[in-house]
Amino acid sequence: MTNSPHATASSGHDPRLLGQARDAVLPPLADAFIQALGRFDDALFDRAERAGPSQMAFLDAMRELRRRREEIIGRFRNALLEAWRSLEAGQPLSAEEILIRGDSSGLSLVTEQELESRLAARNLAAVLARDCKPVLGRLERRLSVLASVKLDGEHNPIGAEHIGAAIHTAFGTSDLALEVRLVVVKLCERELVPLVARIYEALDQRLVRVGVAPDLPAGPKPTPTPAPRPETFDSEPLIQDEEMHAPAWAARFVNRMAGFREMHGGPGGRAEPEEGSYGQAPGTQTVLLEALHHLLQESRGQRGPESARGALGTRDLSQREMLSVLSLLQSTPSATLRAAIGDTGESLAQRLKNEVLSSATQLGVDPSTARLAPVDEDAIDLVGMLFDVMLDERDLEGRPRELIGRLVVPFVKVALLDRRMFVQKTHPARRLLNALAEACEGNNGESAAERTLLTKVEEVVDRLVAEFNENLAIFLTLEEEFRAFLDQHRRRIEIAERRAAEIQRGQERLETARTRMNAELSTRVEGRELPGAIEEFLRQPWAHHVTMTLLREGEDSNALRDALALADGILEELTEAQRQIIGKPWLQAWRPGLVQVFASVGMNADAAHGAVDALHDTLQAIAASRPDLQKSLPELPQVILPKPAEDENTPIQIVGGIDTLEFDHADADHFRLLAIGTWLDFIDKDNKVQPGKLSWVSPISSRLLFVNRRGVRFCVASPEELAAMVRLGRLRRHIEEDAFDSAMQGVIDRLEPAVRPGDAP
Repeated sequence: MTNSPHATASSGHDPRLLGQARDAVLPPLADAFIQALGRFDDALFDRAERAGPSQMAFLDAMRELRRRREEIIGRFRNALLEAWRSLEAGQPLSAEEILIRGDSSGLSLVTEQELESRLAARNLAAVLARDCKPVLGRLERRLSVLASVKLDGEHNPIGAEHIGAAIHTAFGTSDLALEVRLVVVKLCERELVPLVARIYEALDQRLVRVGVAPDLPAGPKPTPTPAPRPETFDSEPLIQDEEMHAPAWAARFVNRMAGFREMHGGPGGRAEPEEGSYGQAPGTQTVLLEALHHLLQESRGQRGPESARGALGTRDLSQREMLSVLSLLQSTPSATLRAAIGDTGESLAQRLKNEVLSSATQLGVDPSTARLAPVDEDAIDLVGMLFDVMLDERDLEGRPRELIGRLVVPFVKVALLDRRMFVQKTHPARRLLNALAEACEGNNGESAAERTLLTKVEEVVDRLVAEFNENLAIFLTLEEEFRAFLDQHRRRIEIAERRAAEIQRGQERLETARTRMNAELSTRVEGRELPGAIEEFLRQPWAHHVTMTLLREGEDSNALRDALALADGILEELTEAQRQIIGKPWLQAWRPGLVQVFASVGMNADAAHGAVDALHDTLQAIAASRPDLQKSLPELPQVILPKPAEDENTPIQIVGGIDTLEFDHADADHFRLLAIGTWLDFIDKDNKVQPGKLSWVSPISSRLLFVNRRGVRFCVASPEELAAMVRLGRLRRHIEEDAFDSAMQGVIDRLEPAVRPGDAP
């Protein structure tokens, strides 16, 4: 690149500088890929040694990569070069277009191996985009100036997405087992990402030196973020700012704290914690726990004498007695407690307290002389209400409800042993509950993957019930193990989500192709009387051929122009035949195209030529005014295009087109700009709420595809239809909260109506 002060891009499109930038970045990227590829042999050999039954797959891959080395390098280089040339042409290519290009027919479902490979490429791109976010942002702006186009990560020809797509393309023709293919992409991530980061920085510096977007200075190389120290269960939070660990429900609750403290400790003062209360937790957590304690006290006072502390002569059960009773209930829950879990009308908290007192007889304690200590009653009330809210408000029915309900007693024990569970967001017990609730919610065991997930949940619950005594470390162990399993399940969901998008994309392309084909057919046959053979040819083989050409080649292809010209040529010869032109060699110029069309519907060469002869004889008969000599086409193979897939669950059906919809145009505009990955709540006619994630937006129809938590398509709608759903109260913004936080907020909501600051005694 030249350092001339006049070589700036401030004036707009600069082909010379774009060419220099291309020569400065593409060869180093190719060299980096070659360097990374050269390290694969040793890595794959090491994997083969410990791959067990898959050993041969890794050894075969080593041979395959050596054999196709030059082809792989060429495909990587060409993918990036094609993307750059599209930028130079002012029409930047989307990385997604390169990823999906392997599906030549546009109709057949993408294989699971292909989806896995694409997902691995996207994951690599995500890592590269994360590690190089600052410099990539600067490069996108500088290249936007150079090319006079608006670039984003998806269209940056050397961005993370295009690097991932180029790697996917590079190995696309290699015969690799799926397991090996994923390892190869992971090796690219390990070996290539650091090299690419340095190339980005070098290009950014060069663009600055030649005056490209000089107001945007090159930044320093990002320093790696040190890995956080592991947080042990019984240590205090490693982050000193306690609010960073504060639960979400505390944000709405914090306004009550000042009122509680003023009420119970005087203005500007602080109440002395009563014996056995929550004074040992630090800082903000202390205030939250005290506020909860006072809120529960006032709630019991509002309920009247039946919740009084007890008669004279009664004593508090000790913590040791409480834990012993709870251990008995944990291993053998009573029938009434199991029934309360399944009964939406009974209070779990009250049932638990009754069960604890009645079960104390097994320890030789007379229930009539025993009562619960205030702190223990708080723990039972909070856990019982927490599970009441969770079981009532989440989609937990049948087996999932039973599994979550079995956690009630273990969590009461946790609350007695470590009250920070309620106020510490990173507490392993609440993290385990969140993970199990995520796995159970809406899981009816309809698919094999869902049934496997429920079986894993049951295994975790069984281990917790059997092994949890008073050592809280088991929650950390089980949470880590289950999270790893849940990550695998999420990966399967992501594959299902990609498949849903592929199906929808194929369906829309098919619908568009059919619409175009019908339009072309109508212009040629409507209002015109055609001989039977020619009409049958146009409505069947030719229509199918045009549809397939549109799907495979596109609307601007030479193949489509040839297919349309073929129909026009035949109709033109029909017009000549109707003028009784004798002796013309009918269809001579169109015979090769006709044979190709008949072959496309499955006719062999002899049958195809016979069908063309029938068309020829028909035209000849018309020219001779001998309708009796017209021929029919031979029997044609049955060719049926795939039918559009049916939605399994459609939360709303709107018919009549956009013109009949009532909606707010601002809402429609909002949905047009909705980011991929956004969740919305869809509400059916029975007021049942199902969250839906925006998975894909059609470039053809602008319709939005939403999938459920299983990755299955359940709604495809236009921005206008979504805006109409908002107007009907059938759609709303989804608030993503974990199960524990959401349930705690529900507990506060249930307690607060009965208690107001002015009600305090």
